[in-house]
Amino acid sequence: MLEIGNRIYLEIERPPRQLVEAFRGIPSSNIGDMMNRLFCMRQAIRPMGRRDAALLGTALTVRVPGGDNAFIHKALDLAQPGDVLVIDGGGCTCRALMGEIMFTYAQNVGIAGVVVDGAIRDQESLERLGLPVYAAAVTPQGPYKNGPGEINVPIACGGQVVFPGDILVGDGDGVVVVRRQEAELVLAEAREKAAYEKQLLHRYHTEGNDTPRHRDTYDRLIQGLKTGVYHRGF
Repeated sequence: MLEIGNRIYLEIERPPRQLVEAFRGIPSSNIGDMMNRLFCMRQAIRPMGRRDAALLGTALTVRVPGGDNAFIHKALDLAQPGDVLVIDGGGCTCRALMGEIMFTYAQNVGIAGVVVDGAIRDQESLERLGLPVYAAAVTPQGPYKNGPGEINVPIACGGQVVFPGDILVGDGDGVVVVRRQEAELVLAEAREKAAYEKQLLHRYHTEGNDTPRHRDTYDRLIQGLKTGVYHRGF
C-alpha cells in the first residue's frame, strides 16, 4: 500500500522568531486586508477560550481522518516551542480531536496555540489554561486513535491552504495565514495599516467625524457605479 496519506516529515523551515514576534499585536483584520482579503480562515474557526489569549506562531500541520487523533498525539512530540498546531480534521465535528489533557500537554511542550478544522472538548479548561485554541465546534464525544494521518504537509484548514512554517495570527475576530516567504512584506504593510487606523480612530474619538471627506470619498465611489439616486421612495 502506498504511503500517501500516511506520512511524517520531521524537518520544516520556520521563519526567524524575531520576524514572527513582530506580528504580535497587529489585528488579524489589518493583516488580512493587506493580502487583498484572501487569507483569513472562515468564520466557523473561532476562539474557544479566553478572548485575550492571542494566537501567534509558526504552523506545524497535521491531517487526520474525521474523528481520529492518533497523528495529533505524534505531532505534539514533534513540535517546537512557538509552533501552532494546525489540524485538518476535514471539518468533521462529530468527535472531538483534542481536550484538556492534550491541551495541557501541548502547553507544557511550549506550543503557542492550536487551530482545529473540527471539534474539541473540555472548552471550559481553556479559560484556566490560557492556551489560544480555535476550532469549529465543541462536543463531549471522544476520538478514535487508529490513524492514518500526515504531519508537516500542506493542508486545508478553515478554507485556507496552510503550509508548514506559515505564520498564524489569531485574535477575537479569527485567524489569518501569512506565507513564510511573504512575511516581511506583509508585516511592513500591516504595520502601516494598523498605525493609520489607530490615528483615524483617535481623531474620531477626539475631534469627531471627518464628514466632508467621508462623504466625498463614497459619493465618488457610488457615482462611479452609475447608481440611481432619487429624492422620493416608492
